[in-house]
Amino acid sequence: MLLPYLNKELIEAGCDEAGRGCLAGAVYAAAVILPKDFKNELLNDSKQLTEKQRYALREVIEKEALAWAVGIVSPGEIDKINILNASFLAMHRAVDRLQLRPQHLLIDGNRFKKYRDIPHTTVVKGDGKYLSIAAASILAKTYRDDYMNRLHEEFPYYDWNHNKGYPTKKHRAAIATGNHSLSPHDVQFAGWRAVGASFPIIFVPISLSVWIAGR
Repeated sequence: MLLPYLNKELIEAGCDEAGRGCLAGAVYAAAVILPKDFKNELLNDSKQLTEKQRYALREVIEKEALAWAVGIVSPGEIDKINILNASFLAMHRAVDRLQLRPQHLLIDGNRFKKYRDIPHTTVVKGDGKYLSIAAASILAKTYRDDYMNRLHEEFPYYDWNHNKGYPTKKHRAAIATGNHSLSPHDVQFAGWRAVGASFPIIFVPISLSVWIAGR
């Protein structure tokens, strides 16, 4: 069973991101404030759950959370500030949208860029330790999956409805052999983030808001 909080006396928001290890697409992050007495035996790190379980839990989280929000950083922004800073910015944007101001942030990982005057604690593999971080991982993962599924409808060649932008063998092969000449008036540079390989420039649409309204 995951821990309900780190600081019982504070309003605490768990934060996590999705998409940092991908070759394509935006980075999503979520911030979630749960009631102190929140319990759910299924809630865990989103990577440990099935897709069906994640979407079922999203409904529970959005219904029962005291506040939640999702922040987004586009591929174009990632290219400018790098993927690590993009992950921090996505979390900042999620916290920005919370309708209840947290007094402490629980961050999944070992690094974070301080958000205003709110203290934070980084927790390695925190999505498997704290309920609020696990809840944030569910929201970030499912909303980013929705986004990649929409992109797949326009660009089925990359199999994004299955790999979600992560570097599978089929995804890498599609990048290496694809021929893409879309108008820059309609699209923006995708921000392929592959290491140790030379891929052609590929364009995808990124008509994104920087956040998804929560509560």
